[in-house]
Amino acid sequence: MDERVQPSAAELGRAELLEKLIDIGRALSSERNRDRLFERILLEAMHFCGADGGTLYLRNDANELDFAIVRTISLGTAVGGSTGVKAPFAAIPLRDAGGKENHSTVVSHVALSGRTMNIPDVTDATAFDFSGTRAFDAANGYRSTSFLTLPLKDSRAEVIGVLQLINAQDRDGNVLAFPSEIEPLAEALASQASVALENRLLLEAQRRLLDSFIRLIAAAIDAKSPFTGEHCQRVPAIMDMFADAACHKTDGPFADFNLDDEERYELRIASWLHDCGKVAVPEYVVDKATKLHTLYDRIETVRLRFEILKRDAEIAYLQSANNAGADATALRENFEKELADIEDDFRVILQSNLAVENMPEEDVARIESIAENRHWTDGSGTERSVLTENELRNLTVRRGNLLPEEREMINNHIVVTIDMLQHLPFPAELARVPEYAGGHHERMDGKGYPRGLKREDMSVPARMMAIADIFEALTSPDRPYKQAKNLSETMAIMTGMVRNNHIDPDLFSLFVDSGVHLRFAEKFLESWQVDVDAGGAVLAQRDGD
Repeated sequence: MDERVQPSAAELGRAELLEKLIDIGRALSSERNRDRLFERILLEAMHFCGADGGTLYLRNDANELDFAIVRTISLGTAVGGSTGVKAPFAAIPLRDAGGKENHSTVVSHVALSGRTMNIPDVTDATAFDFSGTRAFDAANGYRSTSFLTLPLKDSRAEVIGVLQLINAQDRDGNVLAFPSEIEPLAEALASQASVALENRLLLEAQRRLLDSFIRLIAAAIDAKSPFTGEHCQRVPAIMDMFADAACHKTDGPFADFNLDDEERYELRIASWLHDCGKVAVPEYVVDKATKLHTLYDRIETVRLRFEILKRDAEIAYLQSANNAGADATALRENFEKELADIEDDFRVILQSNLAVENMPEEDVARIESIAENRHWTDGSGTERSVLTENELRNLTVRRGNLLPEEREMINNHIVVTIDMLQHLPFPAELARVPEYAGGHHERMDGKGYPRGLKREDMSVPARMMAIADIFEALTSPDRPYKQAKNLSETMAIMTGMVRNNHIDPDLFSLFVDSGVHLRFAEKFLESWQVDVDAGGAVLAQRDGD
């Protein structure tokens, strides 16, 4: 936008003025970037009113006016807005410490009164404090003379900001007073700016509310179980790094991949919500640390039964030993052997209660034999197996610690996630959140769940989410059923997943080559997990295939 060429309102005819206001309104309503909107509001007002300088103030939550953007064309100075340079001026309070309204500056007066102020020459405006203006002029060799200060009001007629224009100029650069006939036009422009500004601020407020609500859900899921830790918070961190790496690629399969601000936000929302369906999974399943764990670890109940077996064996031994003619030595030896056998059987059960990747078949047979041959007598005199049918079924799970129906409950969280998200009225710019969040348990070969999608059926962000989810789960130190893996172990497992067509090979190469795993590890993992040779080991394994 040229800051000098455009004619001011004073130089336009009536039809041209109307057309110009319409064009400005369209431009302001179409701007979606907050900083660029601020900049456009100020620049359009400066051009329209022929001003050399100007400031856009925004009212903050502390009832102050912040300097959002400051421009002076003749000085070539610009701070705030899209410049990335924060305005170095203190906010202007609208009330003092005692609550009294601050009318000492023209800006605060306009904000409090809601009325436009047109000052032809600040030299004559003794009612207001212009010490800050004079300090700026002295520091920059400038002379601020004429001021047009307009309130920006929202739909409830509350002032949300102030627009101040400085030094009206003619075509030759001579400083003039702002003509009174321009005030209604400037107020019309300010009204358009207010609508655009209010809409932007409302959208940002809604986004902050949505973000807070999403983080609340994620925190609740993590807090639901001490064994899911901060999974819902760490996956978004990985995805941010991963998306950065993909967007910065200039060659290879992701050379054309890019995400704008709205698409990055969409992906971030999906990352935070990727496990929201876990709210429907019972805690005893999510928290199942051992095979016998439900609301508590039932190994202690089994231990009591074995203690009863030992007690009964001792009672039987003592009774036999009191019989006349009994062989005390043989009875003692038999008793001690029985105690050792009972303790050994319980040791096997105790060991089997811990989840393993693959339970040996001989251990399964041993548990089944114990259940069949070891019995205890309850308080009613009924003889029972030391293991109930349910306990036996749990203890003989071959892989991990979950029964098939419990694993189905865990797996079903992704179905619930998709269902929950598909029922939310996401706006168009967030329409892909369910797809991104719901694909992290799919596989490239179509053997994943819940939809059995293949690589070509999934978007790049959905495939990225699967890698991020697996990586965090493998390195997480708070899972009840496994020890956290270090980087070398984790990346070796994931390299195997690439070979098995489980995860996307191109994305995994990007994940490794860009060092996402190392950057995440440096920030989130324990020092012992970070192998110095992890990156090289992965590259060697991959290149060796």
